[in-house]
This record gives sequence, structure tokens and C-alpha cells, in this order.
Amino acid sequence: MLPVSELRGGIPFAILGGINPVLAFLSCVLANILVIFLIIGFLDFLHVHFLKISLYRKIFSFFLARIRKKTDLIEEKLPLYGYFALTIFVAIPLPITGAWTASLIAWILDLDRRKSILAISLGVIIAGIAVTLTTLGINSIF
Repeated sequence: MLPVSELRGGIPFAILGGINPVLAFLSCVLANILVIFLIIGFLDFLHVHFLKISLYRKIFSFFLARIRKKTDLIEEKLPLYGYFALTIFVAIPLPITGAWTASLIAWILDLDRRKSILAISLGVIIAGIAVTLTTLGINSIF
């Protein structure tokens, strides 16, 4: 459940350790989806308190303005593009392209929470299927 590996490391570790592949898939996917709620909720809570610190407020406002300026054009032309991009981003089973990073991106861009959670969850499920099937395929070779 580390931010770098998430289910991309958890599923192979569990399957190669002798755990039933279905159990490995379900537990890793569900735990990874739980992370989405924890991160977004945690950031919502902390951000409110950190905004009271003027240095944080200035840096965050500058950073956020730059990000939003770059993404406004995309959001105007394709309203669902952001959510589709989140799903694809998470579905790619590479380190650092998981629920932790996507939740942070969704929070920074102030995307709709429900749509973001659904998009990221779908990406987690797709990545979980890909990693499970890949692990089972590689494991059967050996």
C-alpha cells in the first residue's frame, strides 16, 4: 500500500507468496480504493488548516493558479476529459500512476469529488486486473 507500488506491488507479492489470486486482487483493489477516500478527505481537512499560514496560502495559490490555467482550456473543450484521463492514468500499471497520485491531482484541480472517486476507482480495478493477469501469466511460465 505504499504510494510508489500500491497494488502494482501488492498483488504480485501476495500471489507469489501463495495467497489465492482472487483474494489478492480483491483485498488490494479494495484497500487501494479506500486510499482514495482517505487522501481526499485528509487533504480537505489539512488544507483548511494550512490556509491559515500565509506562506502556505501564497505558495499554494500561485501553484494552483498555474495548474488551473493550463487545464482550463482542456476542461472547456472536453468536460469529461479530466475524469477519463484520471482513469487512464491510474489504469496504467506503473509506479507512481496510482490512486495516491490521481487523488492528489483530482484534489489540486478541484475536480468533482464523486466523479473523481469513480474515475480513480475504475482505474484501480483496471490496473488490478492487468497486474493480476500479468502476475498469473508470468508465474505459470516458471
